[in-house]
Amino acid sequence: MRKIIVVAVVGLLAQLVDGSLGMAYGVTSTTILLAVGIAPAAASAAVHFSEIGTSLVSGVSHAKFGNVDWRTVGILAAPGFIGAFAGATFLSSLDGDAAKPLVSIILFSLGVYVIYRFLALGGRRPQFKTRPSAFFLAPMGLFGGALDSIGGGGWGPVGTSTLLSSGRLEPRKVVGSIDTSEFVVAVGGSLGFILALGSQGIPWEYAAALLVGGVIAAPVAAWLVKHLAARVLGVAAGGLIVITNVKTLIEAVGGAPATVWSVLAFLAVLWITGIVWAVRQERVAREVARLEESYAAS
Repeated sequence: MRKIIVVAVVGLLAQLVDGSLGMAYGVTSTTILLAVGIAPAAASAAVHFSEIGTSLVSGVSHAKFGNVDWRTVGILAAPGFIGAFAGATFLSSLDGDAAKPLVSIILFSLGVYVIYRFLALGGRRPQFKTRPSAFFLAPMGLFGGALDSIGGGGWGPVGTSTLLSSGRLEPRKVVGSIDTSEFVVAVGGSLGFILALGSQGIPWEYAAALLVGGVIAAPVAAWLVKHLAARVLGVAAGGLIVITNVKTLIEAVGGAPATVWSVLAFLAVLWITGIVWAVRQERVAREVARLEESYAAS
């Protein structure tokens, strides 16, 4: 019973982060399930079944606050479903760990670019003029969906980091659109796991615990996205991408746990410093905009 309560709390915290920054629910939840002894395929299956409920509530909440670009969701949905279904079906025969370092290098690079893009704005406000094309979104959805099932998480890191780095959607709509389209990805992955594992191979009690915690957190996270400035949200998401993937890369080359935690602590300080800087720059930008409006009115 204690494990189930802990898993529910993890689901709440994971969804709070995921709904605010567009990633981390699957990765965090799968990590905890593996730690309590659940097999990788079963852990990913439990996470995907819980995500059907959490992503539905999250999507509705984001839509209510105007955080969703429905064109982006519509294009991502079908490729994401296909990728997740295929990834879940073949998880038992695929070596997901072998691909993790390469994927982490790509995501790390995107995370650094996202941070640079928003910190380099200075006192200017970020501008988002064009939306991503179908040729850009469809392959991303296919790859992100497959990685999500194989690795127990990946839709958010791939989708959020790629869209943020493209600069074609404002951060709150990137997060809202990725979270909303994740419902279809979760359905595709869940169907694949049912076919591959059967209902007896899925830890339903853990899936239910994750679901309860995630559903409670989803509306709060959507509200946060609505009210966070684009610059601050971009730096926060970029830092999360970098920290998550640096950990994977250090572990892949055999780094000692002490090395991992030392590097993560250092990066966490830089991340917090970057967020503080972004907040200050946002205040400067708003003050400049206010003075310009006052000058124009006079």
